Parts: sequence; structure tokens; C-alpha cells
Amino acid sequence: MGGHLSPWPTFTSGQTILQNRKPCSDDYRMRAGSCQQYLFRTAKPRFLQKLENYLRKELLLLDVGTDSTEELRLQPYREIFEFFIEDFKTYKPLLSSIKNAYERMLAHQRETIRALEPLKAKLVNVNEECNERILAMRAEERHEISLLKKEKMNLLKLIDRKNEEKISLQSQVTKLRKNLAEEYLHYLSERDARKILIADLNELRYQREDMSLAQSPGIWGEDPVKLTLALKMTRQDLTRTQMELNTMKANFGDVVPRRDFEMQEKMNKDLQEQLDSLRASYEEVRKEHEILMQLHMSTLKERDQFYSELQEIQRTSTPRPEWSKCEDVVAGGSERWKMLAEGKNSDQLVDVLLEEIGSGLLREKDFFPGLGYGEAIPAFLRFDGLVENKKPSKKDVINLLKDAWKERLAEEQKETFPDFFFNFLEHRFGPNDAIAWAYTVFENIKLFRSNEVMSQFYAVLMGKWSENVYITQKKTVAQLLKEMTNADSQNEGLLTMEQFSTILKSTFPLKTEEQIQELMEAGGWHPSSSNADLLNYRSLFMEDEEGQSEPFVQKLWEQYMNEKDEYLQQLKQELCIELHEEVTLPKLRGALMSIDPSLDKQTVNTYISQAFQLPESQLPEEGDEKEEGIVEILQTALERLHVIDIRRVGPQEPEPTS
Repeated sequence: MGGHLSPWPTFTSGQTILQNRKPCSDDYRMRAGSCQQYLFRTAKPRFLQKLENYLRKELLLLDVGTDSTEELRLQPYREIFEFFIEDFKTYKPLLSSIKNAYERMLAHQRETIRALEPLKAKLVNVNEECNERILAMRAEERHEISLLKKEKMNLLKLIDRKNEEKISLQSQVTKLRKNLAEEYLHYLSERDARKILIADLNELRYQREDMSLAQSPGIWGEDPVKLTLALKMTRQDLTRTQMELNTMKANFGDVVPRRDFEMQEKMNKDLQEQLDSLRASYEEVRKEHEILMQLHMSTLKERDQFYSELQEIQRTSTPRPEWSKCEDVVAGGSERWKMLAEGKNSDQLVDVLLEEIGSGLLREKDFFPGLGYGEAIPAFLRFDGLVENKKPSKKDVINLLKDAWKERLAEEQKETFPDFFFNFLEHRFGPNDAIAWAYTVFENIKLFRSNEVMSQFYAVLMGKWSENVYITQKKTVAQLLKEMTNADSQNEGLLTMEQFSTILKSTFPLKTEEQIQELMEAGGWHPSSSNADLLNYRSLFMEDEEGQSEPFVQKLWEQYMNEKDEYLQQLKQELCIELHEEVTLPKLRGALMSIDPSLDKQTVNTYISQAFQLPESQLPEEGDEKEEGIVEILQTALERLHVIDIRRVGPQEPEPTS
């Protein structure tokens, strides 16, 4: 190779490049022939031949193996290019930079492909899940459409049967009318025949009288004038009688016997009633059919709308999280996660997960930073500096809160609940550790919102609830348990479903039938159960080790909060003002008495005192002019009323019907 660059085949480029000529021209043939001859005379450089032979050999070896990839097939070319770079020292930096640029690009492309492979598999899985959901929804829609079609066919058959019954009744009416006409003609012919018979009988009687007069010898001895006069008078009587008979025929020729008339009238009345009943049934069926057709059309529109919404949701919605992934993260493994996640929706599962994460972070903390002595800081948390984290277990905190409630219920409520709580901690743990336990308990109850005991204590401690709400509800549950115990004469802990329902209705007379049924279902009643089935009522009031109540007591709490919200909503509607507007004391008093007329004066004053934050002793008398000067923002007043135990005292008056 001599260390210099061979010029082959650059010096032959002028002869090897074909000119833009027509292939069939003579000039083209001559130039092509001369170029081929010249190329045969020009030999390749030896280094190029070696490189080509090496490349051909390597490619042949790669072709022999069936598992060779494009990456392996690129390796011979890479080696040839390295040989080329090493041989030409002058161009080595430039060629090396070119090679490195291509290598970096290839490595970047490989990383990109490797990163996109999991996304491709995930995209395939998501596509399959969406297709399965669409197929399931289509199958459900086809099932609903088939049910609607069957219902439509049944209605059409019912209409056909009613039409057939109507036609049958119409034919019966036509037949009866025809029979009535035939009977009328029959009686008419009978009447005419009777009249003819009577006329024949009269004629025969007259003939017999004439014959008897002619045969009697004593008649010829009478005076002819007298006989003539008698005959004349008789003929006049006959003429008058004939005229009366003709008048009777003219007046009563179309008259039927009263008995037959009454019979036909009764039959006609019965048939008319049947016809009216069938017409009413037909109209009712027709209206039902129209309503069902409208319902069917509206159902089709709703189905199309829901389908379009489903497609839009599928296009824009975020995939549901895979909650099973939390099994490896939560302490306790899959069994504990299944226990925590049982019966909870996604929002509740997020709360549970946050509590688990927060509890782990809380256990890692050794100290809490003090919140200072600001006015917005609760009295039991006013401290400046670091506060020790006592790190109690969740069960220990719950037991501590239960003991605090027991002590609060046993003493007279002279101090506020936050002050009582701090005094309780000082008495329990001493003045030095009271603030540490206050911070520790506060952080725990603020974190575990899903726990019933902690969430209720936090609401009362922070002033979101009045403690009377908790106390009154506990008394209600205790009273209900007492009523069930009194009804259990054998003291076996069992009640029939009928007794259970009776006790609920007597204890909660203002609850609706739906609310009573919800409580019974929470207690274990099912629609298939009979009234004689027995219920273990004591199990309804039990609590687990974390203080969680049974579904029955939880349903009582839920209904109480819903009733409070509904009561305040009715109060807002009765006031007919916006939330940002002001409400006067007389207007609020009138609205309370309007929605709940059974309220006594003391209860109304308690509610008004809470809404306007005035002592009951400073409230003006009803009708006093000072009442108009006491105003408050409606939203603020409703939020204050939501804190206390506000509920309906008497039954709600039914709305007047128009």
C-alpha cells in the first residue's frame, strides 16, 4: 500500500459516468463499448480487494448462522471501517469523529427502542381491556334491547287480545240487536193476528145473534119501528166502537208489552255498561302503550347518550389504579391490605393509603415542632420548642380517648372541652408530659380520619361538633339497646324481625319507612327474611378493638347527619335568601317555627343563641324592636347551627296538593 492513497478509480470517473444519452442511439453504444473496455484494463487496489474479501468472508460466516441479527451483521462493516481509519492516518480524526457520531446515534436509537418496548406491551394490554369493556357493554345493551323487544311484543299481544275482545263484544251487540228486531217483528205479527182473530170472533158473534133473532118467533111479534130504532142505535154504537178501535190501533200499534220492554231495556243497559268498561280498558291500555313507547324512545336516547359519554370517558379518562400493588408496600402484606380495602371505594382507599403512609412517617418522628402561643393555636397546643413524640400504638390512643370520654360524661361540664382534655392529660401523665401527649394524640387523631373514635374526638376537639352531638347520639344508642333488652323477655339476646321493626318505629317516630328499612338491612334483615326470623340484637352494638362500630350504629350516625343537613337546607329554602345575604333574628325565628311548628320556645332560643353567638339571657323578647337590629350572614349562621345538636322535633307537615 506504500503509505500513500491510491487514486483508483477516481481517474476513471470521467469514463465510467454514463452521459445522459438515449440507450438506442449509436453514440450511446460507442461510448458504452469504450467504457467497458477501459474498465477491464483498470485493476482494483490490493487493499480494497483485501477489505472486500474480508467483508465477504465475514458476511458468509454470519449467513451460515440462522440466529444472526442486524447488530451482528453490522459488526463486519464496523471492523472494515476501523481498518480504513487505521490505515489512513491523515483522515483518522475526521473518520473517527464520523464513526463515533454514528455509534452514539445507534446507541441512542437502541435505548429508545428498549424504552418503548414496555410501553408497547402496556398499550396492547390497555387496548385489550378497552375492547373487553366495549364488548361487555354491547352485550348488556343487546340484552336490554331484547328485553324491551319482548316487553313490546307482549304489549302488542295484549292490545291484539283487547281488540279481539272488543270485536267480539261488538258482534254480540249486533247479534242482540238483530234478535231484538226479530222479536219485535214476531210480536208485531202476533198483535195483528190477535186483532184479526178478535174481529173474526166479533163477526161470528154478530152472525150468531142475527141467526138467533131470525129463529126466535117472539121477535116478529115486536114493533118494526122499535126494532129499526134499536138496529140504528146498535149500528151507531158499532161505528163508534170501530172508530175507538181504529184510534187505539193508530196510537198503540207500535207499543210492546211493558214486561218485554223492561227486559230488553235491562239487557241493553248491561251491554252498554260492558261496552263502556271495555272502552275504558282499551283507553287505559292505549295510554299505557303510548307511555311505554315514549319511555322506550327516551331509553334509546339515554342509551345513545350514555354510549357517547362512555366513549368520551374512555378516550379522556385516566386508567383505574391497580390497588393490588399496595399489598407489598403496606405493613402486614396482602392479608392486612385485603382487610383494610374491603368494602371501600377508590376515595376511601386513598385515605387508607395516606393513613398507612402517614402512620409510618409519624412513627419515624422523634419530636414535633411547637406551634407557638398565637391566638389561632388551640390552648392545649400552645408551646414553643420541640415536643417529644411518645409514639403510642393506635390501640393505645383509642383507649385513651375512650377514657377521656368516660371521665367527661361522669363530671359536670363546667370547662370547655379543649381545657378538659389538657387537664385530663395532666392528671393522667403529669404536668411535664401533658404537652407531649397532647401533641402526640392530636397528630394521631388528625391522621386517622377513617377511625370512628378518632374522627369524632377530633371534630369535637376542634369545635366542628358540639360535644352534645356526641353525647346525645350515645344516649340515643343506649336508649335503643335498653328498649331491645326490655323486649327480650327471655334475656337470650334474640328478637324477631317484627319486634325489631316495632322498636325502631317507636324509638324513632319521625323516621320514614325507607330509613327504618335501611336500619333493618344494616342490622341483617333481607327482603327474603320472614318476620319470625331471630336477630342477635346485642351484636349490633358491639365494637372491634379499634373502636369501630357495627354497620347498624354507623347507619344511625349517617342518618342523623343527613337529617341535620336536610333540616338546615329546609331552613335555607324557607328564608329565601342567598348565603352571602344577611338574616335578621325575627326572620330566622319565623323560619324555624315554619319548618318545625312543634319547637318549644326554649329550643328556639337555643338555636338562635348559637346562630347569632348571643347568650340566651341577652336575647330580646319576641316582638321587641331590638330584634330587627340583630343580623348575621346566612352562611355563617348555618355553619354555627351545624355545630350543635339541631334536629326536627315534630313531624313535617305535608305539602299542600294543588
